Amino acid sequence: MVALSRTSRHNRYVATSSQSAPFAHGALVLITLNSPREKFWGAVLEINPAGISVRGVGLNSFDEITAMLRNEEHVMPATVFFPLNRMERMELDVSSGPIPSLAERFQSKSGLSAAHFFGVEAEDRD
Repeated sequence: MVALSRTSRHNRYVATSSQSAPFAHGALVLITLNSPREKFWGAVLEINPAGISVRGVGLNSFDEITAMLRNEEHVMPATVFFPLNRMERMELDVSSGPIPSLAERFQSKSGLSAAHFFGVEAEDRD
């Protein structure tokens, strides 16, 4: 059960503002999938009961894509749908202390922001 407000008896610390939706449209995430096991990095387009739509790249091609972008080659992220039964885990792409996020690594290697590359840069996110 999700708390409806901060004053609810249960889940007192669950925020109800738009900032409490960490996986909102445009959020940069790392998705771990099963059958077959793979990792996908990208921007959330939509989450619904059937699954998640994401625009991004397979993590195994991260270095190749950044090198292609650095060399000014044409590269496009994939827009894909993953059914929930394939999803093992989804986590926000954020830095952890001295360890940079994938988005930070992407920008330093390619010279482009991840949000720009995935086409979610100009969209209004709360």
